[in-house]
Amino acid sequence: MEHSAEKKDFDLLALGELLLRLSPPENERIRRGSTFVKQVGGAELNVCNGVSQLGLRTGMISKLPDNDLGIFIKNRVRLGGVSDDYLVYDRTPDARLGIYYYEGGAYPRKPRIVYDRRGTTINRITLEDYDESLFSAASCFHTSGITLALSRQTRETAIGMIRRFKEAGAKISFDVNFRANLWTGEEARECIEQILPYIDIFFCSEDTARLTFGKTGNVREIMKSFTEEYPISVVCSTQRTVHSPKRHTFGSVIYSAKTNRYYEEEPYRDIEVVDRIGSGDAYVSGVLYGLLSDETNYQRALEYGNAASALKNTIPGDLLDTDLAEISGIIREHQSTGRIAEMNR
Repeated sequence: MEHSAEKKDFDLLALGELLLRLSPPENERIRRGSTFVKQVGGAELNVCNGVSQLGLRTGMISKLPDNDLGIFIKNRVRLGGVSDDYLVYDRTPDARLGIYYYEGGAYPRKPRIVYDRRGTTINRITLEDYDESLFSAASCFHTSGITLALSRQTRETAIGMIRRFKEAGAKISFDVNFRANLWTGEEARECIEQILPYIDIFFCSEDTARLTFGKTGNVREIMKSFTEEYPISVVCSTQRTVHSPKRHTFGSVIYSAKTNRYYEEEPYRDIEVVDRIGSGDAYVSGVLYGLLSDETNYQRALEYGNAASALKNTIPGDLLDTDLAEISGIIREHQSTGRIAEMNR
């Protein structure tokens, strides 16, 4: 990853769908309860929100219905410190916002999700919605396999943006983020292999690498193989152990092709999970913050990613809510062998 001397308007811009999330309170069930809590989510927004809270300038590229739901989403985007400069609006009568319903779990009941996102406004987004100046506005562009999987239209737009941002000198970050309800492993592989030649920072779990790309060997061999086959600089692989819906262990590995080294640390064990949704995106945000603020300090990026993900698990909703001081404190305590205070006061 070559460092650009030219200062861009944004450290990170991301393309993705913005969703309304409706959740029954506490441990109520979707099928039984009468109340939903209204929140906002979406993989790429979760990433931008996290990077913004750690101190860099981010913005979302998306398309929203031009109605009160679109305004609610826009306001929540801005509340997280993320720019709405590149949100465009659908004024047609059938414009609609994607919705998903999330029900938390408690052992032995697993969390459940119901999606209502077919035919949504994001599927009308095109390159023509944006001025050419967009592609030179960011140091890094991020999107995920979810956006590629939504429809042919979003796929063509995303791939077009990846190419244009790359041509303008941006680093390209991509999270495979495989969702079996959106496409098959074979469809994902066929599509993603088209864009891997453009990717600088690649997020792919060990399970997804095996399922989607047919990789074999241990996690280190798998990660390195991506950089041998494509000009990818950094590969990040998360490792989550689910002991129960309320208790997880989380860690990761980063491989740098530049240094030909693997970076790891002791995982966060027995995380008290309040809401796991968005914790993988929080990991991406921590790593990207680390790499965009100090691009050769891979160990630091790993530590930010692990800490951000561990913390997100303890926060309701999709979006991380933190700051750099809190994340730095969590990292210090995680690495400490001495006594740790029970409360910050």
